[in-house]
Amino acid sequence: MDSIRNRLDNQKIPEHIAIIMDGNGRWAEKHGKARIFGHENGVEAVRSVVEGAGEAGVKHLTLYAFSTENWDRPKSEVDALMELLVHSIENESELLMEKNVRLSAIGDLSKMPAGVKEKLDGCIDTLSKNTGLNLILALSYSSKWEITEAVRRIVAEAIEGKIKPEMINDTLFGQYLNTAGIPDPELLIRTSGEYRISNFLLWQIAYTEFYFTEKLWPDFRKEDLFEAISDFQCRERRFGKTSEQLAM
Repeated sequence: MDSIRNRLDNQKIPEHIAIIMDGNGRWAEKHGKARIFGHENGVEAVRSVVEGAGEAGVKHLTLYAFSTENWDRPKSEVDALMELLVHSIENESELLMEKNVRLSAIGDLSKMPAGVKEKLDGCIDTLSKNTGLNLILALSYSSKWEITEAVRRIVAEAIEGKIKPEMINDTLFGQYLNTAGIPDPELLIRTSGEYRISNFLLWQIAYTEFYFTEKLWPDFRKEDLFEAISDFQCRERRFGKTSEQLAM
């Protein structure tokens, strides 16, 4: 059977795709298991999607792995998630190296447990010279936090006289975000049938195309990623202009 990947237009591959990985808990419930069972099986979805993004030529893939709000979940689940994160970093590093994947992280990483932060920093350093897909993990991340921090830094530098009010515009503001130097996502995917942004990349998705799927995250595979990219390629991105203007 002809693969969806083979039907994609390689000239229209999104440079940056962001994914809200949702549905692990419901997937576990469907299988009569504890929530952590869903998170564990979600790792296979991550592995498949990272592989697919690399095959398609995507340059940046941001995965919403753990929000600041997730700290409010039961301690047992949070502890299990942190343990799973460390385990995944240790297990996946070799494969990421083979696939020439770089790793980076955004979010309030100061809140991460010391052991997790150490493993994460080590993996980021090990993969730093790779030249392929840039895999960005959003950990302890909240867009409201990110924007607030950017404002705080800009105000501090303005008080010091480093920034004048007339210098502040959207380009300068973007330089103070966690994603500075990374292009905004062209495509945002959310699994599990929910239609929310959940405090994710609010500034960066001003002109992002959204793709929602009923599939729960543990069932999502690279073929589903290719389907989302195919759907994206059928859309007309106008950025406030008319179709007639784009045709000129």
